[in-house]
Amino acid sequence: MATSTQPIILDPTGARAHDEHRRLREHGQAVRVDVLGVTAWSVSDPKLLKELLTSPDVSKDARAHWPEFADTVQRWPLALWVAVENMFTAYGADHRRLRRMVAPAFSARRIAALKESIDAVVTGILDHLDALPAGESVDLREHLAYPLPIAVISRLMGVPAEQQDAFRRVVDGVFDTTLTAEQSEANTKALYEALHQLIKSKRAEPGDDMTSLLITSRDEDEEGGMSEDELRDTLLLMISAGYETTVNVIDQAITQLLSHPDQLALLRSGQVDWNEAVEETLRFEPAVRHLPLRYAVTDISLPDGQVIPKGEAILASYAAANRHPDWHGETADDFDVTRTVKEHLAFGHGVHFCLGAPLARMEISTALSLLFERFPQIELAVPVAELKPLGSLLSNGHQTLPVRLRPAGS
Repeated sequence: MATSTQPIILDPTGARAHDEHRRLREHGQAVRVDVLGVTAWSVSDPKLLKELLTSPDVSKDARAHWPEFADTVQRWPLALWVAVENMFTAYGADHRRLRRMVAPAFSARRIAALKESIDAVVTGILDHLDALPAGESVDLREHLAYPLPIAVISRLMGVPAEQQDAFRRVVDGVFDTTLTAEQSEANTKALYEALHQLIKSKRAEPGDDMTSLLITSRDEDEEGGMSEDELRDTLLLMISAGYETTVNVIDQAITQLLSHPDQLALLRSGQVDWNEAVEETLRFEPAVRHLPLRYAVTDISLPDGQVIPKGEAILASYAAANRHPDWHGETADDFDVTRTVKEHLAFGHGVHFCLGAPLARMEISTALSLLFERFPQIELAVPVAELKPLGSLLSNGHQTLPVRLRPAGS
């Protein structure tokens, strides 16, 4: 095991992410890292990470448990990730209260009711793509991975069509770790203005959507419900998490299947279910590489002898943990849809496990199955090595995903 006296500086561009993840694992269960100027403990050991994610000694409430909070939010490009007031950053009873209010939006009944709509959205997108000339390159991140989850979350949350582009721009900025603190602050201001307009319009004209329901709940129960800031930031969480992560997994799944034709053949032949491809993609290339931040409520002694002192920050390094050889053996770096154990941390673990996981899985499996059924000759338009990663140490996708749906002359 390697040792490190200085924090490992994480690359904000995510250019060589897998090399970086291997380096983190080489340092054992946890290692101090520099996240855009903030020092945190990166945890990439899956067993330890799952323990910390379920421990009452680990909090997500920066205001209560991170002494550096007040100074950090003034200068850190990722300040929004720790300053929002919603269930993402809540701890204990506050987290249970907020999650209880949001959970009905993602009930099994509501998700099942969206299946027909998801099928229709994907079919409509593919109909448009089918009309393109044979041999023409098309960016599937832009023309499939984005529009599907945006349409679905907009319907669930009641985001008007005229506001969807604005939300996309500012949510993309939340995950962009190449922004300066000033640029990030400007993006947050624009994001909150968009949320203010959504809340204002829904208060004036409520609809059959989750935004209207949350507003009504907040306005009718001021003591036991949400504050106005919690309402705003809960909408932010649901809209941003509801599409950005799904975009990345659709992007990565298509990339992996087109660059692993033997795996794609198993799916097309029916030997393996499309849901298995979704799970292996979530393990192999999760939508979020690292998730900031958690905090030690007390000194935490690790099995390897290290101690995370009370008040220090913890970074959940999901992508590094997902490929840990102690979890998935010597083939951890192989994309294998037949893998017997596809366990992963792509949706988190414990009380903060993603409520939207069933919806995301449905969207991704539908997109994949219908895409590859419609276009049996689909291929990448550039070598996979030429695909450029997003400028982010958090968000795990490509800048573009150019493909040819059918060869020229076909």
